[in-house]
Amino acid sequence: MFRRGRIALFALALLACTMVASAAPAAKLIVIITAETDNPFFRAEAVAANAMAKQLGYRTLVSSHEGDVNKEDQLFDIAISSKASAIILDNAGADASINAIKKAKAAKIPCFLIDREINQSGLAVSQIVSNNFQGAQLGGQFFVKIMGEKGDFVELLGKESDTNAAIRSKGYHDIIDQYPGMKMVAQQSANWSQPEAFTKMESIIQAHPDIKGVICGNDTMAMGAMAALKAAGKGKVLVVGFDGSNDVRDSILSGDIKATVLQTCAYNAELAVQQADQYIKTGKTGKPEKQITDCVLIDSTNARKLETFTLGK
Repeated sequence: MFRRGRIALFALALLACTMVASAAPAAKLIVIITAETDNPFFRAEAVAANAMAKQLGYRTLVSSHEGDVNKEDQLFDIAISSKASAIILDNAGADASINAIKKAKAAKIPCFLIDREINQSGLAVSQIVSNNFQGAQLGGQFFVKIMGEKGDFVELLGKESDTNAAIRSKGYHDIIDQYPGMKMVAQQSANWSQPEAFTKMESIIQAHPDIKGVICGNDTMAMGAMAALKAAGKGKVLVVGFDGSNDVRDSILSGDIKATVLQTCAYNAELAVQQADQYIKTGKTGKPEKQITDCVLIDSTNARKLETFTLGK
């Protein structure tokens, strides 16, 4: 009887241990929200952030607002109801995203912004962005150089609602406008889109058949512009992009697009997750809210070192 009692007690103890193990809390959740998934830049951000979060032991929920503020707001509601420990965000609008971030802060969920800032401080824990003005100056300097400091050119702009579109354009013109021989004959938004850039470029070529160069707010538009130029038999027109994508790297190596400006989006995304981890564990990051990383010019001399928005040695 005594032995049976010991066996029964052992069984109960084993069951209790099993119940405790099964009731152990799941890993904390980090929600990652980026923009259009068909854009390799935003896809690289999501992949890098997701990998870093998992490496640090977190569960992840990765999604895209696709540039839609209403969808972004819904994704924040999901993050809040899922009791996320942090949100990594490439936002949909410098002003339009503020309310969603406020809502997360009220729910005590810290937000870590990458790529694009919002027009209010004190809401996000971190805003980690590339130095778009400095990068655009690099692109502008190279563009002026290959243009021989003169000639008709076109500028393709990003989304008007996107802060980076305006900053890059200002950076380009901070350099280009110093040269009176440089004449901008057309300036249109292609909304960061490759198909739209192709269509816009087709129309611009008809109106201005003698253009010498095209400077673009991002790489996808540069690819669209280059495709339209080649289709029109104008593949010698000088095209410069911005982002540092593999597609433009390959175009540079094949002698088509002349340069791009690399912004280290994968590194910035990893940095945001590392700071989120630090904040979750200690309540602080040890860094200022606004953090800026410099850009690098990519041309035929270093394009082979570029891989998925990272420049190797």
